Amino acid sequence: MHNDSNTFLEIASILCLSTLFGILGQRLRQPLIIMFLAAGILAGPSCLGVIQSYEQIELLSHIGIALLLFIVGLRLDINLIRKIGKVALATGLGQIIFTSLIGFLIAITLKMPLLTAAYVSVALTFSSTIIVVKLLSDKREIDSLYGQIAIGFLIVQDIAAIIGLIALTSFGDSVSHGYTFYKSLLLFFGKGLGIIIVLAFLMTYVIPMLMRRLAHSSELLTLFAIAWAIFLAATGGSLGFTREVGAFLAGVSLASTEYRDSIGSRLSSIRDFLLLFFFIQLGARLEWTAVGSQIGSSILFSAFILVGNPLIVLAIMGFMGYRRRTGFLAGLTVAQISEFSLILCAVGVSLGHIDSKIMGFITMVGVVTIFLSTYMILYSGELYIFFSKALKIFERKNPFREPEIDSSLAKNEIDVILIGLGTYGSGLLKFLNQQEKKILGIDFDPEILNKWKKEGIFVVYGDITDPDIYDQLPFAKTKWVVSTIRSERINLLLASNIHKKGYPCKMAFSAQNKNEAETFKEAGVHLIFRPFEDATEQAVDLLNNAMDYLPESVDWPLSFCEIRIRADAGVAGKMIRELSLRTLCGVSIIAISRGHRVYFDPAPEFCIYPGDRLLLTGMSNGIKMAEEVLNRHDGKDTVNNTEIFDIAEIKISDRSGLSGKTVAESCFRQKYGVTIVGIKREKSQITSVSPMEILLEGDTLVVIGVSSAIHNLKKLSTL
Repeated sequence: MHNDSNTFLEIASILCLSTLFGILGQRLRQPLIIMFLAAGILAGPSCLGVIQSYEQIELLSHIGIALLLFIVGLRLDINLIRKIGKVALATGLGQIIFTSLIGFLIAITLKMPLLTAAYVSVALTFSSTIIVVKLLSDKREIDSLYGQIAIGFLIVQDIAAIIGLIALTSFGDSVSHGYTFYKSLLLFFGKGLGIIIVLAFLMTYVIPMLMRRLAHSSELLTLFAIAWAIFLAATGGSLGFTREVGAFLAGVSLASTEYRDSIGSRLSSIRDFLLLFFFIQLGARLEWTAVGSQIGSSILFSAFILVGNPLIVLAIMGFMGYRRRTGFLAGLTVAQISEFSLILCAVGVSLGHIDSKIMGFITMVGVVTIFLSTYMILYSGELYIFFSKALKIFERKNPFREPEIDSSLAKNEIDVILIGLGTYGSGLLKFLNQQEKKILGIDFDPEILNKWKKEGIFVVYGDITDPDIYDQLPFAKTKWVVSTIRSERINLLLASNIHKKGYPCKMAFSAQNKNEAETFKEAGVHLIFRPFEDATEQAVDLLNNAMDYLPESVDWPLSFCEIRIRADAGVAGKMIRELSLRTLCGVSIIAISRGHRVYFDPAPEFCIYPGDRLLLTGMSNGIKMAEEVLNRHDGKDTVNNTEIFDIAEIKISDRSGLSGKTVAESCFRQKYGVTIVGIKREKSQITSVSPMEILLEGDTLVVIGVSSAIHNLKKLSTL
C-alpha cells in the first residue's frame, strides 16, 4: 500500500496528464470526456501504470458522481415528473425490454452460455446517466423537451439497474432459500417508501426554515449542500440502494427551495473537477490483454448499442406521438453503456457466474460506445439533418404530443422573433411587450413557455437547430430576429440559415465576449448585444452616485430618493420645467447623474434622457408618486411605421432659384424636411456634400427624409 506522499504524487501526475490531454483536445476540438478517457487508458495498467491508488481515485470519483446526480435532482421539478412520467416510464422500460431481448439473441447466436448471454444482454441495456447529463449540460440542452425526457428514462433505467443488482445479490447469497429474493425485494421497496416519507416531511417542515437561516452565509449554504448530498448518498448506499440514488434524492429535496440555482452554480465547478476522476478511472479499467480475443464480439455489440438503442427509443417515442426529431435526439442519449453495466459484471465475476474475459469484453464495449456516442450527442443536430428524411417512418401523421407550429404563423407579420427566453431573453420580452411590439417568443423549455403563456404572450415551442422550423415560422415577415442563445455554434447556424433562405429580416445576437462578437459581425449579424459589458458599464456609472453628496444627517422631515429613467419612459426627451413635479407631487430635482458626471441644481431647461438618475427630495408619499410619473410608459410607439426613411432624386431646372446657391443657403431641410446626401453632376458623383458646395443648373440632388416629406417632394419633378 502506498504512503501519503506517493499517493499525492500519483494524483498530481494524473492531474498533469489530464491537463496535457485537455489542452491537446482543445487544440484538436475534441470533447474533454474523450481526452480524459484517453488519459485514463494511458495512466492505467495497460500502458504507463501510473495509477496505483485505486481506492483514493474511486472515492473522489464517487463524490463527483454524487454531486452530479445531486445537481440533476436540484433541477427536477415535481411538475416535470407529472408531465414526463408516462413517457419516461414507457420509453425506459420499453428500451430495457427490447435491448435485453435482442442482445440476448445476439449473444446466443455467438454461442455464449445462457448465463453469460443473460449477463451480457442485461449489462448492455443500461446507459450512462452521468455522461449524458454532463454532455447535455455542456450543450445547454438539459432543459429541452428531449433532454427532460432523456433524463427521465435514464433515471428509470438506473432504478431498474438497482433492482437488478439487489435481485442478483440476493440470488447469489442464498440460492437455496426461495423466499429470500422476495423478502429482499419487499425490504427494498419498504426502505424506498420510508426514505420518501422522511424526505417529504423534511421538505415541508424543516428544510425551508433551515435554508433561510443558512442563506445568510453563501459559504455555509454551499457546505450544507455538499454535506447533505454526500450524507444522503452514503445513507442510500448503506440502505441497499446506490449512492447515486441517495444523492439524487438529496437534490430533489432542495429543488423546491429558492436557493437551488445559487447552489447549483456554486457546485458546478467542484462537480466538473471531481468527475475527472470518474473518467480517468473508467479508462484505466480497460485491460487490453483480457479483450484481445473478444474484439469481434465487442465491435458487433458496440454497433448494436450505437445504432439499435437509438432506433428502439425512436420507435417507442414515435408510437407515443412524438416528432421524429425529439425521438432521434433522445435516442442518441442511450447509445452507450453505463457504469452500472460494469458494476453488474463485477458482481457476476465475484459470484462466479462469468469470468474476467467477459468483464474485459463489457469494459471494451463501454469505452467504444462512450467514445463514439459522445460525438453523436455533441453533433446530434447535424446527424438529424443528414438522416431526417429516412426517419419519417418513425413519425405519426399527427404527432399529437408535439403539435406542429401553426402554419398560419408564416403569413403573419411580426416585429420581433425572440429566440431564447432565459433571464436575459425574458427581460427583452418584457420591455418589448411594454412597447406594444408584435413579438413571437421561441424556446425549448416547456416550463418557460407555460409561464409566458399565462401572461398572454405569444410563445411557441421550438429548437432553432431543427431545420423544419424555418418554414413554419414567419422569418420572411419579421423585422428583427433576436437570439439570446448562449451558443456560438447555434447562433452561427441560425445566421447561416437566414442568409441561405434569403430572409430580409435583420439579426441581433447576444455575444458573451469580444471574439464571439467579431465572429457574429463576420457572419452578417446587424446588431450585437454585450450583456456583460453593458452591465459593467452601468455598474461603473452607478458608483458615481449623487446620493453620496448628501449631508449625513438632515434635521427635517424630508426623504431622498434616486430614480433611474427607463428607455421607454414618457418623460424622456422633456425638460425639467415640462415635468411639473413640484406642482404634481411636491418634490424637487436637486441633482442628476449622467455619464460619470453629477449635475447639481439643474436648470428648468435641463433635458431628461434615458439612463439619467434623478435625485429627488420631498415627502415620502410625493416621491413615490413622482417615481410613477417619471417612469410611466406613454403608450406610444417610438417609431411610426408609416414614417420610414426614403430616398429620392430631384433635378434642378434652369428656372430654379437654387442655381448658384450653396447647400447651406438652399435651406433644403427647413423648406422640405429632407437632407441632401449626394449630387449627380454630369458624369461625376459628389457623395460627401459640404455645406459650402455650390448648386448648379442640371444637378440632380439625392435627398433622404421621412416618407411623407419625400412623397411631397416627388410631386415636384424639378425645382
